[in-house]
Amino acid sequence: MRKKDTINLVKSRDRGPVEFESRNFDHEGDVMAIARKEVISIPQTATIKEAAEIMVKNKFRRLPITNPGTGKLQGIVTAMDILDFLGGGDKSKIIDKKYDDNFLAAVNESVKSIMTRDVISITTRDSIADAVSMMLENSVGALPVVDDDEKIAGIVSERDFVLLMAGVFNDEVTEEHMTADVISTTPGTPIEGASKIMVRNRLRRIPVIGEERKTPHPEEEKIVGIVTSTDILEFLGRNQAFNAMKTNSAEEVLSTPVNEIMETRVCTVTSTTPLGRVCELMEKHGIGGLPVVDYGNLTGIITESDLLRAIAG
Repeated sequence: MRKKDTINLVKSRDRGPVEFESRNFDHEGDVMAIARKEVISIPQTATIKEAAEIMVKNKFRRLPITNPGTGKLQGIVTAMDILDFLGGGDKSKIIDKKYDDNFLAAVNESVKSIMTRDVISITTRDSIADAVSMMLENSVGALPVVDDDEKIAGIVSERDFVLLMAGVFNDEVTEEHMTADVISTTPGTPIEGASKIMVRNRLRRIPVIGEERKTPHPEEEKIVGIVTSTDILEFLGRNQAFNAMKTNSAEEVLSTPVNEIMETRVCTVTSTTPLGRVCELMEKHGIGGLPVVDYGNLTGIITESDLLRAIAG
């Protein structure tokens, strides 16, 4: 794929120079060279609404949960956990059964009810190779980094690897690593339905296909927008959900169609776009996935997860 020469990449965010050999990130303890060291965490008493607001404000998809006294890692809440709560999965029972469809009351439930307790993490002694392997083996997009006292020392995500490879990953093209069997939806799909699709299929984004042009054949599908887990988080975290409410009913809020929150100016690539260019576009636009469009038709999607697999080889 790439030549076996050492690449010196200097990135911002006070990480300093990062040197690694292609496909050979195996220096013990070097994960801290790319990890973000300033980590925002919340206590398990924080509300679901507060968690969504913090994620939106800081453009995060996850927040570690720590003990306010000891600083030790207790869990993690992700955008997917909140989508699960918003109708995507079993956590939506909190709204239906505990709060009898009262949305305003349910979003003030503590994150303790929806967080993941068995956190997959790495230590400051682990290598970049360890981080890549663990993310791929456990299908997670980020790993908290803990020190010997089990306190948060940093966090490393798929996005960090994508940023490192921007402009470098040019030997292969999108078609070789994209997902061709794309799960899509239509503009009239309610937020609850989109949440279900994302949670059940472990997706962070879904291309939106014009209903009048939608066909069973992906090569004939015309993309009119894209809806992401972040779009749904913003609907909650920026109070759009509350501004549109006429009652306290969760059913009313979650029936909002995705065309009211989706991004209509969609950044796309083609099947022949070099992976380095894909990384550059993700960095420039702050996005984690790009629909692949050839001759006006949706033919695939490429995500940070795909790029991580390409890096690992």
